[in-house]
Amino acid sequence: MGADPESRFEELYASCYRPLLGYALRRCPDPDDAADVVAETFMIAWRRIEEVPHGEEARLWLYGVARKALANHRRGERRHERRTEALRARLAAAPLSAGLTAEDLAPLAQAFGTLSDDDRELLALVAWEKLDAGQIARTLGITRNAVRVRLYRARRRFARRLTEAGVEHTQAVALEGSPL
Repeated sequence: MGADPESRFEELYASCYRPLLGYALRRCPDPDDAADVVAETFMIAWRRIEEVPHGEEARLWLYGVARKALANHRRGERRHERRTEALRARLAAAPLSAGLTAEDLAPLAQAFGTLSDDDRELLALVAWEKLDAGQIARTLGITRNAVRVRLYRARRRFARRLTEAGVEHTQAVALEGSPL
């Protein structure tokens, strides 16, 4: 193989990419996951190019790295699944805000969804994150006064959308603190 690390890596990649991809595809249910494993393997090879053996041993070394990358990927998937299950359980156990049903929430969510991204972000920062005007100003990089003006206008637009949807504003206020 070439003397400099870059050309050595390019030769290693050219000769071992297909076998490594086949290895990962046979072990991953999703081709995207297999691609991630191969990318991780070659990233490690690039960082440790001086440690990669020469000749046939290089491919075997890469298989070993791919095996570890695959194990890490599977552990990450299992962690993600456990966290997702725990979140689902918490959400299932949490009562809907103020006794509202899913039917009650649909028009609210729809009205909220018709707002601009900026309006939704402002209203969410106030209602869900419980930030005050000063905190929102720092978060968005604008003045407190600009926050107050924008928030006033966003609330008015949301109130109009709620009225158009036939939602009582008292129901909407009951949702403060929980996502739509």
